[in-house]
Amino acid sequence: MIEWLAARLVAQPAHILGVAAVIAAMWAAGRATVLRDAPKANVLWVPALLWLAYAGWEWLVVTQTPDANIRVDLLVIWPVVGLATAWALWRAAKGLRRRVRDGD
Repeated sequence: MIEWLAARLVAQPAHILGVAAVIAAMWAAGRATVLRDAPKANVLWVPALLWLAYAGWEWLVVTQTPDANIRVDLLVIWPVVGLATAWALWRAAKGLRRRVRDGD
């Protein structure tokens, strides 16, 4: 699993930017539809910004130190981004389920 993530994210700022765009699109879709009045479920902007910041950081690493092969920074970045994404998706799913259950 980690090798799979590393192959797609390390030194690939465009891939990370793509993840940020997908999460931002999910947030925008939620804001335009059923989640617009559910502020607790409207948290997908948090991981979208974190993924965007991570893409910027990865771009800096690629451009400034292209030969960096030991990435200790990822020991902090990946758990923070991963937990924020999981938390936001859980909150959005919980808000969506509540809105569907209430019939809105």
